[in-house]
Amino acid sequence: MAFRIKFISKDTQTKILSALLSSLYRFKKHFFKCKNINFPKDMPVIVALWHEHQCGLYGFIKEGELAVMVSKSRDGDMIASASEAVGLKPIRGSYARGGAGAALKFIETLNEGISAAITIDGPRGPRRVVKKGAIEIAKLSGRPIVPYVWYSDSIGMLKFNSWDKMRFPLTGIDTVGLYGDPIYVDKDANPEEIELVRQKVETELKLLYEKAKRDYKKLLKS
Repeated sequence: MAFRIKFISKDTQTKILSALLSSLYRFKKHFFKCKNINFPKDMPVIVALWHEHQCGLYGFIKEGELAVMVSKSRDGDMIASASEAVGLKPIRGSYARGGAGAALKFIETLNEGISAAITIDGPRGPRRVVKKGAIEIAKLSGRPIVPYVWYSDSIGMLKFNSWDKMRFPLTGIDTVGLYGDPIYVDKDANPEEIELVRQKVETELKLLYEKAKRDYKKLLKS
């Protein structure tokens, strides 16, 4: 985030903003609307979503049963606080910084029966291009990848002018969370097979988003 106050230290600013953001999301979660479609029956799973849809994770049905990767940065400190405020479990790290350690924590979390969400084109893009980290975690953990998209046609679904075009819902709007079918990765998958799975996850996300946009009204009523 670009906003900083010069006469207050960065650490103090982060603590203040984290507290404010946590309070906002504790309030907001009581008014967050998300109609989940095809929610996975067999848990835990690896929820794969675009970076722009990360706010859609607040609609996850089972509070306290979803871990999310959050970068080791000051902005990440604030995101982690907001995540905890709505019942998500932050795991600190990214594929650029501390990725191996974060991946191991993800696998440990999955083994404990808690699902894990990964923004598969983050943390810096390219937008909507799936990276192979989630596929590697699925291979090592034996748990399936479940593609996930989030949509609303309301003008209250704000779009930021960031690399990912991140969405943020104003309070009270109707959103749809659409889950795809589980995608498993063989424990002996070679690099070529991993690439095929990567392409499949990318294709499934695009198809799910097209369906969410096309059938939004119908999905809300289902």
